Amino acid sequence: QWQLVESGGGLAQPGGSLRLSCEVSGLALDYYAIGWFRQAPGKEREGVACISSSGSSTNYAASVAGRFTIFRDVAKNTAYLQMNSLKSEDTAVYSCAASSRVVAGTLLPLTYDYWGQGTQVTVSS
Repeated sequence: QWQLVESGGGLAQPGGSLRLSCEVSGLALDYYAIGWFRQAPGKEREGVACISSSGSSTNYAASVAGRFTIFRDVAKNTAYLQMNSLKSEDTAVYSCAASSRVVAGTLLPLTYDYWGQGTQVTVSS
């Protein structure tokens, strides 16, 4: 039985940092690309960052490039999203997802098959 569980969300001040974790069970990260997505109220789901199944390539949305970093720990079967220099517009529910169809990783939600429940990130002073 597969499961993706996000943690690490919460309240942060503008300019602050948070690290999100995506603990994966039932799927081996070596065979799946991992993506992080976010959805703010009234907005479409947006791809934020992705990492390939090999871990050798990453891709970021323009809105977070230079501020967010995606990485993973294969031994722990866990992916992470380090978020620095947070802005109020980063406020959203963040979800991780796994894809075996596009192992290079994409920012397109439709290419992902397995999803976590999400964790709320709120950036406010």
